[in-house]
Amino acid sequence: MIIDVTNLGDKITGSSLEAIFSTYGSVTSSNLIAASSLSNSKGFASVEMPHREEAIRAIEKLNGAIINGRSMMVREAKP
Repeated sequence: MIIDVTNLGDKITGSSLEAIFSTYGSVTSSNLIAASSLSNSKGFASVEMPHREEAIRAIEKLNGAIINGRSMMVREAKP
């Protein structure tokens, strides 16, 4: 299942995002969108988790969670 994550702070890294989600299960990949001229995040990412049950639990637990002073928005990606 692919999960959309928005409202991320500009200091979050791909590895820290993956670590946050791996608390709830296996993470296949994470893709943090960064500004082309900077290494800072643009505030959104996608995370892929292979097991739907784990992904749903991560969404339920992390949607609205405060990470680096910002409330993340986490939901299932639309096709």
